[in-house]
Amino acid sequence: MAIGAYALWGLFPLYWKQLHSVPAQEIVAHRVIWACVFLLLVTGFKGEFRKTFSLLKKPGIVLVYGAGAALLTINWLTYVWAVNAGYIIDASLGYFINPLVSVFLGLVFFQERLRIFQWAAIILAGSGVGYLTYAYGSLPWIGLVLAFSFGIYGLIKKIAPLEALEGQTLEMALLCCPALFVLVFLEFHHKASFGHSGLFIGILLFLGGVVTATPLLMFSSAARRIPLSMIGILQYLAPTLQFLIGVWVYHELFPYYRLIGFSLIWSALAIYSLEGYIHRRKSGR
Repeated sequence: MAIGAYALWGLFPLYWKQLHSVPAQEIVAHRVIWACVFLLLVTGFKGEFRKTFSLLKKPGIVLVYGAGAALLTINWLTYVWAVNAGYIIDASLGYFINPLVSVFLGLVFFQERLRIFQWAAIILAGSGVGYLTYAYGSLPWIGLVLAFSFGIYGLIKKIAPLEALEGQTLEMALLCCPALFVLVFLEFHHKASFGHSGLFIGILLFLGGVVTATPLLMFSSAARRIPLSMIGILQYLAPTLQFLIGVWVYHELFPYYRLIGFSLIWSALAIYSLEGYIHRRKSGR
């Protein structure tokens, strides 16, 4: 489930790039609305509609999933804007950093003990981010926002009490009102694209709900069943695909200083993965 989710996320630039003429806030609003519709249909089909929405009466549940919904919104807005503004490689950086953010959060919140080479990987990745900051002349904010917003979202899904479908439906339901407000505002000011930019754009915005909900459900299901550190390892499948799409499909620039910074982060991931493999072989798992 985790591998499938990350593979789909890795191919996302190909989808959202088709909507480059649509403002990021409208794309995200449609993602929320149509994902909510899709999830409500699935919930109703399984006969869990009343059970799921009864959870809105529990403040603790609403607080946890409201925080998750807010982090998703930040992540989606940043990612969609970055892809359509020509920063796919910068966005992929965030998801290269994200696995090690997950490892760090696992250490802090779940006392998932790190071995010496795991610490070395985190320090090396930090050096890569530091070098990119020096080379850019400023923090690579796109990557850092994406890394930490989704890393903390993964942490919340790890401790969240609900199953994947219930939790995802609740998150989208909590975001529906703000999303509807955005769409009404854009329509009122004649800035909306849905219904005004051709059938193809309309279909892509509509199907964005299914495209959004499917990997999220897969991720939510996996996050509750495997260690956060293992999620950290699998996560670099998505940014690898995104990076290759940015370089080979959309021909984004990749100068030498980016290569140095990315190489440090890739080396950190390689060290962490190899160390984990050797440790599992030695322990017979």
